[in-house]
Amino acid sequence: QVQLVESGGGLVQPGGSLRLSCTASGSMFSIYGMEWYRQAPGKQRELVASIASGGSTNYADSVKGRFTISRENAKNTVYLQMNSLKPEDTAVYYCDRFPSLRIFTGWGQGTQVTVSS
Repeated sequence: QVQLVESGGGLVQPGGSLRLSCTASGSMFSIYGMEWYRQAPGKQRELVASIASGGSTNYADSVKGRFTISRENAKNTVYLQMNSLKPEDTAVYYCDRFPSLRIFTGWGQGTQVTVSS
C-alpha cells in the first residue's frame, strides 16, 4: 500500500523559514501531481500548493511569493519551502497525491508548523 509521510515541521519565529518534506512509498511517484494542504485549529483543511507531474505549480493566494513547492522524483519526495512565515501559517500540514490517495488512507498526523515568538 502506498503511503505518504510528512516531516520537517517545528516551531519557528515570525519571519523564519522551514522546509517540509513528504516522501511516498511505492513506485510511479513521478506520474502523479502532488499537493500540500494545511489545517489550522477550528478551520477547514485548505489547499496550499500543488505541483503537476510536469512541474507546473499553483499556490493559494495567502502563500504566493513566500512558499515554494518542488519535487525530487528520484527520491519520491515533494518539498514545501516556507519563507517569511507568519503566525497565521500555524497549522498541521499534510501532503496528498493527485488523484487523491488520502481518501483511501486517511490524512494521518501530518506535520505541525507553529509560528510564534
